[in-house]
Amino acid sequence: MSAAAVRDESDVLVLSPPARGIVAAENLFEPDRGTCRSATLPFDLWTRGPTRGRDERGDDTVKYMLIMRATDEAYAAMGDVDMTEMIETMGRFNDELIRAGVLVAAEGLDEAADGVVVDHSTEPPVVTDGPYGETKELFGGFYILNVTSREEAVEWAKRLPASGPGFKTEIRRVSSIDEFPQDNEWIKRERAWREATGQL
Repeated sequence: MSAAAVRDESDVLVLSPPARGIVAAENLFEPDRGTCRSATLPFDLWTRGPTRGRDERGDDTVKYMLIMRATDEAYAAMGDVDMTEMIETMGRFNDELIRAGVLVAAEGLDEAADGVVVDHSTEPPVVTDGPYGETKELFGGFYILNVTSREEAVEWAKRLPASGPGFKTEIRRVSSIDEFPQDNEWIKRERAWREATGQL
């Protein structure tokens, strides 16, 4: 499977079929800075694709998010892993997803300690630094896959390289805009935006 990428008049990356809109991270380097927007591990991917669609065989597909969670101890243990080896392992897995035509997006997150939490329990909301409260498992990154079933998403999740004690993957279906009232004005606006940006 191959993808052709060109830039339109607004300098937006546009993809031609049949690749379901997959572009490797090296095509997303910022021209002024010469670096990928994900400075730490440059194997994040940018794609476009419908929430529901059909694959090359004509089978119906649905998007699932694979949410990668781990304990503090599990993340700390990753510090002992050789970075080159880690990138090689993740890169091979990502390449499998790309070749299978199921990868929609993949991103890793920065340290939870560098994040911010906005708590809406009060008015006005309370803003605090760092991970939320007594969180035992932190959300470290995600994949979005366009697959034919939940079972297929599960099989891919079982093969994730980040495994071992303290690592878990939560799988959630991504809702389709088709599931909402189509006569609602806000849904109409969102559909128009998705169509204009190539998401439908």
